[in-house]
Amino acid sequence: MTPVHHRSHVDDLLSFIRASPSPYHAVASAAQRLEKAGFRELRGTDDWTGTTGGSFVVRGGALIAWYAPEGTPAHRPFRIIGTHTDSPNLRVKPTPDTGSAGWRQIAVEIYGGVPLNTWLDRDLGISGRLALRGPGGTTDSRLVQIDEPLLRVPQLAIHLDRSVNDGLALDRQRHIAPVWSLGAAEEGALLRRVAAAAEAEPDEVLGWDLMLHDIQPPGYLGADREFVVSSRLDNLVSVHAGVTALAGAAAAEEPGYIPVLAAFDHEEVGSGSDTGAQSPLLERVLSRSVTARGGSPEDWSRALAGAFCVSADMAHAVHPNYAERHDPDHRPLPNSGPTVKVNVNQRYATDSTGIAVFASACERAGAPWQPFVSNNAMPCGTSIGPLTAARLGVPTVDVGVPGLSMHSARELCGADDPGHLAAILGAFVTSG
Repeated sequence: MTPVHHRSHVDDLLSFIRASPSPYHAVASAAQRLEKAGFRELRGTDDWTGTTGGSFVVRGGALIAWYAPEGTPAHRPFRIIGTHTDSPNLRVKPTPDTGSAGWRQIAVEIYGGVPLNTWLDRDLGISGRLALRGPGGTTDSRLVQIDEPLLRVPQLAIHLDRSVNDGLALDRQRHIAPVWSLGAAEEGALLRRVAAAAEAEPDEVLGWDLMLHDIQPPGYLGADREFVVSSRLDNLVSVHAGVTALAGAAAAEEPGYIPVLAAFDHEEVGSGSDTGAQSPLLERVLSRSVTARGGSPEDWSRALAGAFCVSADMAHAVHPNYAERHDPDHRPLPNSGPTVKVNVNQRYATDSTGIAVFASACERAGAPWQPFVSNNAMPCGTSIGPLTAARLGVPTVDVGVPGLSMHSARELCGADDPGHLAAILGAFVTSG
């Protein structure tokens, strides 16, 4: 049975996931929690001089937050928790209103590595952000979230495809357009529905970043409710744990490091954007935070030289029906702690130093951990860890809560492990 303190953490995680159907909502949810912990938002165009305490910067689907109490030396090293806010899904095309054979449909584009069959026959809502026309030629951004059974990608009946159980083949262009009404396609129909949900007029909307989400709420599963099932566990489990750790660090005694949360967007498509881990966003924010406290270029170099990063992203638990796909000596199980992910070809950034730092944090947190290595015959995934290590020149360890059905519309992990991860990250950012 999941311990009470972990159950409380997971209950809070489920609330966080429900409120975060898109990267933009995940950032907004994280920002609200940090503000309650005493953090304040800084804008890139603001003057940061003299800024201390808890601060965060938001850019689209990315958030960088840190805590530096008054009097913190400018050269104090960083302890960075790296995560990502995005998940594979279906995203609405710029001209969305389409249809066929008397059905109204929505044109979607496939974002990231989506197991398409998991999106079939699910009740789907729409979420994301709208770019709105503002006064004097300005623009504004507004979040929208429709948690209603608005759309569905219907699977072909087995009567019309008797070979479906021998292998389902889905055409990414023809077979993934969801239905939402009957009749001829009507230009502007989706825009009107989405604008109304955002309390805006259609002619105010200049652009959008919209996506579909499964409206089935997250919850517990198992004989003793020992599992969590939800959309977007990859990687909101890690984002939520990072926010929890950072807020806890701000409430603790003055840490020996400056705790940092870097929650990037676009990890699922390579991180190559202004809000992804390949961008200079984290580097620029941290550099400005040093300058704001009166630091020099030498202080910045010293702060980086003593820095360390934990890249937290979901990992693979051993699958009982496909155990041969895993390394025979590295088979992580749920509720046995986060994994430390190793790949000598630098798909993960972990080395022995990183293992030692993370294992030490686990000991202080009283939490277990497990090693993970991919089967040599299977391609290995990657994360923001190697990108962050290469971008900043900072030692990095890749870790993650093990689960099943990664990238599915509905994933599974152990109910103990999110709490384990948050406790470990809290220990990592507050002590040596």
